[in-house]
Amino acid sequence: MKRPFKTRRNVIAGLVATLGGIVAYPKIALTTNTPSASEGPFYPTPAMRLADVDNDLVKIAGQVRQAGGEIIQLKGLVTDRDGTPQSGVRVEIWQCDMNGTYMHPGDNRGLSHDPAFQGFGHDLTDAEGTYRFRTLKPTSYPGRAPHIHVKVLRGETELLTTQFYIKDHVANSNDFLFRRMSAKQREQVEMVFVGGGEAPATTLNIIL
Repeated sequence: MKRPFKTRRNVIAGLVATLGGIVAYPKIALTTNTPSASEGPFYPTPAMRLADVDNDLVKIAGQVRQAGGEIIQLKGLVTDRDGTPQSGVRVEIWQCDMNGTYMHPGDNRGLSHDPAFQGFGHDLTDAEGTYRFRTLKPTSYPGRAPHIHVKVLRGETELLTTQFYIKDHVANSNDFLFRRMSAKQREQVEMVFVGGGEAPATTLNIIL
């Protein structure tokens, strides 16, 4: 006799019978995590940071001049893989200034760091999981494509360390960290800028 086609309804009915009427559906992830990346050698320890470590890296409190370079707005959401907003999460960024120098004693190439550039900052996500920064469009550092370092923490627990890149930048194809990623992973960390004026904006969501 020909066996009946096993439909999804048949399968569920079988599970109901087996589990006594209780069906447990698996939680299905909606998307993939933001890819992690090396912290790099220039993560500033608390002792290296300025007193001002807010989310505006272009203007240091108490100074008149703002940092040189192209100002951008960087923003996005921090969620889990099911899209649930992660509030109260600390997002840190650090990067080199317009001249390609880090605010770190390990960057000992003899170049002066722009004293008006904060170099490091953080933001806490709001109830919707939103973070935002005012910073510089990253510039090239010897041997690397332009990038912004990102670290996400809940309290003292590190949840993610990664790097953001400029989409279609000519140096990306020669960057050893960028090349390690799949096409899908690259899309998750590529900054696309919209708008003009003083601060073009880019949105990159972080998925934990």
